[in-house]
Amino acid sequence: MALGSTLEPLRGARAARTWVLPAAGLVLTAALATPILVVLASVFVPTEGAWARLAALTLPSYIANTVWLLLGVGAGVLIVGVGTAWIITMYRFPGSRMCEWILLLPMAVPAYLLAYTYADLLQFTGPVQTALRAWFGWSRGDYWFPEIRSPGGAVAVMVFVLYPYVYMLARAAFLEQSASVLEASRTLGQGAWRTFLGVALPLARPGIVAGLTLVFMEVLADFGTVKHFEVATFTTGIYLTWFGLGSPVGAAKLAAGLLAVVLLILGLEQRLRGGRRFHQTSARPVTPAAQRLGGVRGVGALAACLLPPVVGFFVPGGVLLQMTLDSGDTALGRSFGRLATNTFGLAAVTAGLAVVAAALIAYGVRVGRGRLTQLAARVATLGYAVPGSVIAVGVMLPFGWIDNTVDGWMRAAFGRPTGLLLSGTVAALIFGYLVRFLAVSFNAVEAGLSRIRPSMEEVAQTLGHGPGSTLWRVHAPMMKGSLLTAVLLVFVDTLKELPATLILRPFNFETLALRVYRLASDERLAQASTAALTIVGVGIVPVIVLSMAIARSPAITRSHAVARAQPGRGQDARGPRRP
Repeated sequence: MALGSTLEPLRGARAARTWVLPAAGLVLTAALATPILVVLASVFVPTEGAWARLAALTLPSYIANTVWLLLGVGAGVLIVGVGTAWIITMYRFPGSRMCEWILLLPMAVPAYLLAYTYADLLQFTGPVQTALRAWFGWSRGDYWFPEIRSPGGAVAVMVFVLYPYVYMLARAAFLEQSASVLEASRTLGQGAWRTFLGVALPLARPGIVAGLTLVFMEVLADFGTVKHFEVATFTTGIYLTWFGLGSPVGAAKLAAGLLAVVLLILGLEQRLRGGRRFHQTSARPVTPAAQRLGGVRGVGALAACLLPPVVGFFVPGGVLLQMTLDSGDTALGRSFGRLATNTFGLAAVTAGLAVVAAALIAYGVRVGRGRLTQLAARVATLGYAVPGSVIAVGVMLPFGWIDNTVDGWMRAAFGRPTGLLLSGTVAALIFGYLVRFLAVSFNAVEAGLSRIRPSMEEVAQTLGHGPGSTLWRVHAPMMKGSLLTAVLLVFVDTLKELPATLILRPFNFETLALRVYRLASDERLAQASTAALTIVGVGIVPVIVLSMAIARSPAITRSHAVARAQPGRGQDARGPRRP
């Protein structure tokens, strides 16, 4: 009796400690979900004159151009990404091993850098058209040349920079397919083309759809490409409405419309992946044997696999390198230290905070197992599917309200104004980054947690460790690889983010991405090349990590990428099951 009465307080203290992390994670998710909820709530705010004119005059063009970009880029990345993934998986030819990782290189190049480069190359005064006129003696009006600064040009640029998302997931799915299934199709008289369409493609559909969804999110989030090519979309409309027309309500309503498109795409993706399921029937499927190609067929396969990375990486990378060596940004030499400190400092702080927040939320979901905790985590991690401009609007509105409220109270109580405490500060910018990229770190951390047996927690608890101590001393060392992956991905994504930085940055605060945007907008790409090349160089790091991970374990890489492509849904929102 005495022993039981002694253990009861210990059990009560342990139960109380068990709910500390879920409660902290719930508070954190509520804070990070606020910008998204604010944008959604803006639908119910009364309209104003600027919004009425905007809805009548420009909203139809925003919708039409956005739909055109989604359809065009979607079709392009499916053709390029799935086609190259099938060739690399099923055939061996000279250079095929090299193409496996070269095809991923365009992931290191932000879409707006590709847009700036090809606009400079292909415009009327660019080197391509100038050379054509010199060779053939043409003048203006004597020949036709496609206009790069158009919706079609934007589609082409995005296809060659975004296809790696589909390629990566499609190749991982093809590698996981059983050779016996494909051989059975061939023995039934089906040729290679029918086997691909009737067997391999349906089996790989979940991964392909997940990659396509991620591409759609990137298209909706793009600002630099569509702005430089003068294509009016929701993202450019948000920026113009806020800063050009001075209408926060109008910008918020546009952001809500764009968020509705994002939610519609996510719902369709979940329905497509959940309606029909395809499974391997064998317990240990054998990877399909690659067929060797030689001669003309081998050369054709090599050309098909080299063309996308040449267009999406080597040509723009070579142009930027040549510009940097020839002239570059002379002013960047004097200010490079400040720009690098701003850029890498923001990225490092955001990556560290994102991993800490993701660990708290993911472990809170694992320990709490409550529906409210799971729902809050899904809403908070929806930010990766939301464009940076939408996140920026969602951050500016509540922060502006807080600043005005505090300033009004201080004026009334003490007669002293406080000014802006949150809006237009580095803290607001970092908060926006956290909302935008929390899903990247959350899914990587949750994937690492899901591979740790619950028995490890039970042993730690019997030794007197609470949830916080267990997470720090037991789980963190065991999922070191997942934490490192999360830090790396958030760091690079923050480095390349443009629209959120453009809206939320403090006054007279500049990063490498903003310098590239400002100089390229002034048609000074030669000066912008130095900062652009720095961004590309840093962006290569995660590409190398991804290519090495695919080579080691296609299944694990696919699970990480699918989780990243499905904001708000991790590996298992319910947490690992107990045996």
